[in-house]
Amino acid sequence: MDIRPDETVATIRRELASLSRHDVPSVRKLRRKYSTSLKTAPANSVLKLVRLLLRGGGWPERLIAFELLASHRPAFELVNDKLVDEMSEGLSDWGSVDLFGVTILGQAWSEELVSDRKIHSWVRSPDRWKRRLALVATVPLNLKARGGTGKVGRTLSVCRLLLDDRDDMVVKAMSWALRELSKTNPVSVEEFLANENQRLAARIKREVGNKLITGKKNPKR
Repeated sequence: MDIRPDETVATIRRELASLSRHDVPSVRKLRRKYSTSLKTAPANSVLKLVRLLLRGGGWPERLIAFELLASHRPAFELVNDKLVDEMSEGLSDWGSVDLFGVTILGQAWSEELVSDRKIHSWVRSPDRWKRRLALVATVPLNLKARGGTGKVGRTLSVCRLLLDDRDDMVVKAMSWALRELSKTNPVSVEEFLANENQRLAARIKREVGNKLITGKKNPKR
């Protein structure tokens, strides 16, 4: 079943505008509808639709675009370094960065559709959100719900490159990355904390240490 991406995007935008509530459950319900109807659409057509939907869109369009791409296997297999560069442009808020990092970027990296070189290039970016993305991309490598089995080398390589970064968004992302890794490889995380103790931000040492000991980031006292 082929589609007209421009017409489909226009329809999606109209349906978004007609929603009585613009919250995640409502937008996700609409996305599921299109994931079903576009299941047999050609990969290139779905990818074009995703690109058009992201162009000038807000968070509802981004949620639909990222999750639609992730749910369409043939289209997802077209993801590469160039495409993730394109799709990450303009992401400048916590929610959008994390959605893209977990739903698309980390999954594609885990499957080697995206290279280590691309992820590491963002570590050196002056853009705090690109640096956060590099860390968030490690989460699916270790998240069982996303098929992660624990990839210590890839995760810690990004963490080491950002050890001295004190931007709050980066520090919080590193804490998240290490806490996720600790679920499958606690020993490697314990060793990392011990070896890099002098360079790690206090928040990271506290939250990851708590996770290793109690299973929670911030246990109640």
